Amino acid sequence: MAIESSLRFAAQSDIMTSLLAVVNLVRTGQATTRPEIGRATGLGRGVVTQRVDQAIRLGYLEDGDFAPSTGGRSPRSLRFRSEQGRLLVIALGALHIRVGLASLDGRIEDGLHRLWDITRGPVATLREAVSMAGELIARADEDRPVWGCAVGVPGPVDFSTGCPVAPPIMPGWNGFDVRRQIEERFGVPVWVDNDVNLLALSERSRRGGQRLDLIFCKVGTGIGAGFLSQSNLHRGANGAAGDIGHERVAGSTTVCRCGKTGCLEAEASGWALVRDAEHAVSEGRPTSLSDAVQGLGALTPEAVALAATNGDALAIELVQRSARLVGESLAGLVNMFNPGVIVVGGAVSSAGEIFLAEVRQRVYELSLPLATRDLVLVRSVGDEREPLRGGAEMVREQLFDVTFPRWFADGRPTIEGVRDPETAPL
Repeated sequence: MAIESSLRFAAQSDIMTSLLAVVNLVRTGQATTRPEIGRATGLGRGVVTQRVDQAIRLGYLEDGDFAPSTGGRSPRSLRFRSEQGRLLVIALGALHIRVGLASLDGRIEDGLHRLWDITRGPVATLREAVSMAGELIARADEDRPVWGCAVGVPGPVDFSTGCPVAPPIMPGWNGFDVRRQIEERFGVPVWVDNDVNLLALSERSRRGGQRLDLIFCKVGTGIGAGFLSQSNLHRGANGAAGDIGHERVAGSTTVCRCGKTGCLEAEASGWALVRDAEHAVSEGRPTSLSDAVQGLGALTPEAVALAATNGDALAIELVQRSARLVGESLAGLVNMFNPGVIVVGGAVSSAGEIFLAEVRQRVYELSLPLATRDLVLVRSVGDEREPLRGGAEMVREQLFDVTFPRWFADGRPTIEGVRDPETAPL
């Protein structure tokens, strides 16, 4: 009896494995007809038909148009029903909140944006974000359920728990259970990650099927990096990978907002540029930024970058110094990680080539020739919806690449269904 039970379990496991493979092949576009599925999986024609029929009954696939004939009768194509659910993305920045809804194929359908100071704390911030998300869901033209949610925050995150870990620019957020707050409100699985990781995933999605070794470096109010190794996101043992904003700058005695002295962020970030611009104006330096500093506008990192592109001498000086320091930090990463692509984004990088040229110069000066032989260093596309796309990509990866076998038979994900029983809290 034990042997028969083991055989039945093995057979059921094989059926489930092949069924998941069929759905994912169609979902990712690697195979869109039954003959293509057979060639990709090695399954016989009859088994492929059974698995496809099962996937259609479960609601994951449906028949589409006839595909071009390769000889004989034209095969009918298959499509993944990406419209059967939605993904919710909440992207928190230092000075703003973005919320978006995406289809299951990652396409952003709608979004909202509001200015917001992250230092107002987790309770007020998440209340505002949840309100925006509720507004977005309410105005959606179709009653489709949300299948999962991504939350991006501007600081280190323990990905396994969904809690920020000692985030330097987020007072009051350390250890706060962001995941549980959102799950209790919407009743769907939630994943929380660093905002730069979402930008790296957005870049992966935008570049398609390439196997990427990539660093995404964001230079905004803070500074951080996201790493892709062969297109897989590297978060590190405790979610701290890429927190380069708090590396030491040689000779610096400037106190950082994290409490330490000499951090890269304290010398080269957006808030450091605003601080230095205000100091220069107080000393009488001529600059177009004077009006903003004296209260006639709002001095922001974007304003400093824009002034640099318009030829303001002080702004150019500040932006180029920031770029040199960032380039020196990235050079160390290039020697260690050997990426094929570095993408630079964030408010300060909006100064364009004024910023990017200095970064390139320092990276190529200080990195090993072999590590830079094929290196491409570019600025991000600068689309404000990139964090939303990255969040949708992260949820899709967690749903369909990581947890799919746990909830597949239920037809849609649940909070309990996606959790790894070996790591879920008691």
